[in-house]
Amino acid sequence: QAVVDFERLGEHAAAFQGHDVGFCCLGTTRAKAGADGFVRVDRDYVAQAAELARSGGCKHFVLQSSQGANAQSRFLYLRVKGEVENLVQAVGFDRCTILRPAVLLCKRQESRPTEWIAQQFLGVVARVFPTAYSVPVETVARAMVACVLQPGEGKVKVLENRAIHELGKA
Repeated sequence: QAVVDFERLGEHAAAFQGHDVGFCCLGTTRAKAGADGFVRVDRDYVAQAAELARSGGCKHFVLQSSQGANAQSRFLYLRVKGEVENLVQAVGFDRCTILRPAVLLCKRQESRPTEWIAQQFLGVVARVFPTAYSVPVETVARAMVACVLQPGEGKVKVLENRAIHELGKA
């Protein structure tokens, strides 16, 4: 495990050397970082990490993005997620897998009352429609590992929420 300063990520290139697979789940919230900080973390840091990983020999990059990611979106969150997907694909990995989960169900250390209410509601909905609006983070993690263990199906593969659920159960 290497701890890096994302403001000086280029100085930590050695941490990205010699890995066949890279996993990226980096992200923040606009509420926590502000609009500029959100863009810096969710797009710029991720794109730079992908470039360093590729330069270090990474062949398969696995990116956690978001349901609805679209570089043309009017919504900042979805636009930034779409932009970073495009940037990561342009790096030129042998394989790139992008996961687009819906609302992530997890326990958080910090208090986010609105998100907590949404998770409680979606937790109930998930019992009836398990793949529609949410996904447990553990399922996403299992899907990320599983996609690496499967034979490659093309250069870029995008997994939407339902596919994440299916792969995460395998």
